[in-house]
Amino acid sequence: MTRDFAMPDLGEGLTESELVAWHVAVGELVALNQPIAEVETAKAIVQLPSPFAGVVSQLYVEPGTTVAVGTRLVAFDLDEPAAAAASGSAASAASAASAPAPAAPAAAKPERNAVLVGYGPPVDSGNRPKRKKPSRAAASVAAGLGAAPVVTDAVAAKHLEAPVSGEAVRTTPPVRKLAADLGVDLAGVTGTGDSGMITRADVLGATSGAGSGAAGSDAVGSGAVGSGPAQSEARVSVPMAPRARETRTPIKGVRKATAEAMVRSAFSAPHVTEFLTIDVTPTSELVAQLREKTGQRVTMLSIVSKALCIAVGRNPSLNSRWDEAAQEIVEFGHVNLGIAVATPRGLLVPNIQDADALSLAELTSALADLATTARDGLTTPGSLTGGTISITNVGVFGIDAGTPILNPGEAAILAMGAVRRTPWEFRGEIALRDVMTLSLSFDHRLVDGEQGSRFLTDIGAILSNPGMVLTMV
Repeated sequence: MTRDFAMPDLGEGLTESELVAWHVAVGELVALNQPIAEVETAKAIVQLPSPFAGVVSQLYVEPGTTVAVGTRLVAFDLDEPAAAAASGSAASAASAASAPAPAAPAAAKPERNAVLVGYGPPVDSGNRPKRKKPSRAAASVAAGLGAAPVVTDAVAAKHLEAPVSGEAVRTTPPVRKLAADLGVDLAGVTGTGDSGMITRADVLGATSGAGSGAAGSDAVGSGAVGSGPAQSEARVSVPMAPRARETRTPIKGVRKATAEAMVRSAFSAPHVTEFLTIDVTPTSELVAQLREKTGQRVTMLSIVSKALCIAVGRNPSLNSRWDEAAQEIVEFGHVNLGIAVATPRGLLVPNIQDADALSLAELTSALADLATTARDGLTTPGSLTGGTISITNVGVFGIDAGTPILNPGEAAILAMGAVRRTPWEFRGEIALRDVMTLSLSFDHRLVDGEQGSRFLTDIGAILSNPGMVLTMV
């Protein structure tokens, strides 16, 4: 018996997705819930697990094709011998993975959380392994140290699957895109990552001819991730190829969704932007002290995020939403803090749930997690919805100030400028101080000028003198 599998409804109102890559080939035996394809929605890259155990008899769609929900993707031969063999193969792989002998490849044991909501059989949730937090090395990358990309256990489980027919390399979607942009054939690149995974450094090394040891990292423009000296050197080593006089890129995926959201926001909410330039030297000193004493990669973004959460408690109108249909103003009693992140796929604004309930250490860890996940293309659609207020850090690009556009449905967004060593009045004299400009855009339907100004000055007061927080909580 042959059964077709169509593009499922991935939720969040999405009607189409782009097929990025197949993880199976015609004639291959697949197990129930084995990842068979990778698709990119307007919000995230997700894997599609097989709803059947059987043999792949036909692939209807080529990689790179945008597919509407309900369109056939793949056909399976569900003859009983094939299904039994697939089930037996999965069971054998699971046994091998639990034996003390050398571990089987990650793909031999499907991830339990691979099944998407809305299709596929139920999966036993017992003994589900807890999600591991990124190592300190991964957090260091997220803090903008410019080190080579770090692959966490969760990322390895996703990408280091045993190669199958039609998939000759092991790598991540951002690295695939980099290779395509630079004209590098991944089939000829030797991976230096775990289990032979091809990293960004390998691709840059193959392009420059300097070997696979070139340093580099994905430049993700949230406050948690930036580019370091090693990254700049790696980029300089890439030879400049002749550019076409005109290049056309289809408007789809994240870029299309971002464009629609920005236009909708700009023309539906009356934006007002205010600026405040402050001496943040005390906060810079606090960050250095916390790093030394706790060993945690506390950043300026960590402090600004915490200051914003405190200021929201004193100025709740900044944490609200305009409900046009109900003709109501919805004020939130919690802060789902959105962080604007520039990824190879485009701009994303994932949010940290209940950020106001987190300690500074927890918030720092959450920011590192968020940046690492976004850089690796693993941000889920769920984490991109439900935000109540956002931060964008343009300072990592050397920008002092700007007029950020509101994330649709939110009342305010705060932009952090670059921290610069600047001559500044200090105790009646001129001294070199760390100076930063904050830019606050807000929806004037929800926030009056006085409320926006008080909110911005509250944040500025904390950054100028962290001890002021004692008078605010």
